[in-house]
Amino acid sequence: MLGMGGKDRELEAAVRELADADTLAFGGVGFAGQVLPVTEAYQRVEAALAEHPEAAGKKVRWLLKHGSPAGRAYAATLLERVDPAAGREAWTRLRDDRGEFTTFNGCLMDKATLGEYAAERLAAG
Repeated sequence: MLGMGGKDRELEAAVRELADADTLAFGGVGFAGQVLPVTEAYQRVEAALAEHPEAAGKKVRWLLKHGSPAGRAYAATLLERVDPAAGREAWTRLRDDRGEFTTFNGCLMDKATLGEYAAERLAAG
């Protein structure tokens, strides 16, 4: 397969951003609704999965193994969106992980372990 050129570099940068993430936010945060760089990175990877599922899928699977706790949560969420069974399997593997990260839901900030977040995702699912 020929490389995606600039898109490939953009995907790689987004995956690196997610791999080091310490915050999980899927939309704007705070009263101003600021979109964090990590949220933008998530959106770029999500778009890449739609455009180039094979190449982006490899990056997401790498992120699931090598990312920070928040990075692995982003990866499992991405998997869940494109393949619900693979997402559920990922959440199941992550539910004992004690790594912590910050979560944002609008202007509400909280802390969670990856295991707690995975258990919530499994219960919702």
